Amino acid sequence: MPLPPPDCPRQPLHTRSIRVQSYARDDGLWDLEAELIDVKAYDFPKQNGEVFKAGRPIHHMHLRITIDGDFTIVAARAAYDAAPYGGHCMAIEPAYTDLVGMNLLKGFRRQVKERFGHVAGCTHMTELSQVLPTAAVQTMANRRRQQAEPDRRPFQLDGCHALRTDGPVVAEHYPRWYTGDSAEASADSSSDSPSLSHSS
Repeated sequence: MPLPPPDCPRQPLHTRSIRVQSYARDDGLWDLEAELIDVKAYDFPKQNGEVFKAGRPIHHMHLRITIDGDFTIVAARAAYDAAPYGGHCMAIEPAYTDLVGMNLLKGFRRQVKERFGHVAGCTHMTELSQVLPTAAVQTMANRRRQQAEPDRRPFQLDGCHALRTDGPVVAEHYPRWYTGDSAEASADSSSDSPSLSHSS
């Protein structure tokens, strides 16, 4: 369901696009390639007198990581197509090889902020890296399901509102790990729309 129409006329100003594509490699590893693009909806003057045209990327950057089956980064590469200060921004590219050795599921965001905070990194490249853990989990979801041990609690439980262990989703899809009241879960499930109740 989309957002409702705005209640006031408005003009577009800025668009940020983030895209992540994942790949299974022939060597048994996985690549995740993340891309960030920022564009303005209006022309504006640059300091040198030139006009920066609407729709031209102000930021356009790429970050590729290679991970193993434990979500540990074994290779990393950053690259820029556009940056506001050109080569001064792009000079930080080699620093992002320091992502190697970090694990996406074990304090990754905290480690990235500690390693690349302030002048030690690029604000936008570091921000781009923050989408990688959840993208990696989605990438590996089918593999994790195939390898799941029946006696091990699924890692995603209590990770979000819908998957709280006392809620109706867990009662229906992960009944072994359900901690709530069965009657309440049944009532919540029956109140869902047909399309929503069969979407998982």
